[in-house]
Amino acid sequence: MGLALTVSAALVIFAVAVSVVLGGWFPAVLITYVTLVVLYSAVLKRAVFLDVLVVAAGFVLRVVGGAVAIDVPVSRWILLVAYLLALYLALGKRRTELVVLGKEAGNHRVVLGHYTLPMVDSAISVVLGATVLAYALYTVAPDTVAKVGSEGLMATVPIVLYGLFRYLYLLHRHELGGSPTKALLTDRPLLACVVVWLAVAAVVINSAN
Repeated sequence: MGLALTVSAALVIFAVAVSVVLGGWFPAVLITYVTLVVLYSAVLKRAVFLDVLVVAAGFVLRVVGGAVAIDVPVSRWILLVAYLLALYLALGKRRTELVVLGKEAGNHRVVLGHYTLPMVDSAISVVLGATVLAYALYTVAPDTVAKVGSEGLMATVPIVLYGLFRYLYLLHRHELGGSPTKALLTDRPLLACVVVWLAVAAVVINSAN
């Protein structure tokens, strides 16, 4: 434990030093992220629903940090979509844990004792709908249309919807929600969905410019 804390502290110090070199808002983003991780580990991981909300926020901070590091502006819609997608995946992981661990779920992770499958399924449905709506609004947002040159990205909405539905299918039928990366790399339809999205988005952007 002592060695782990020492290594962790050294890594944090190194990260802060790098953030200072990068300058701008990056140090503020890093400090916010580290603070969030510490609060999550100490308290928030035991708070029902707040745990997944914080996990999703961590993913968004990573996106913001990357954008700040390379000095690229990020659309507020993209941040919203990223947050909702991360929340969708986090809830999926909780569902998988409940199914796999069964009655022992609460012993494995305290917060799991407060969740139920119907509760998590309802939350997943809400977040799924919100994610699709946010992405659809992003495709027609003035900033997006100005950058792309058209509202053509609307054509990718059905692709995104299929990808989310496919993940939901894998979550219920194959219990792959515990590892979104594994689901993406092992499920051909889901991987094909990503490839098709990239292809359609490329065609839309190139044809408008």
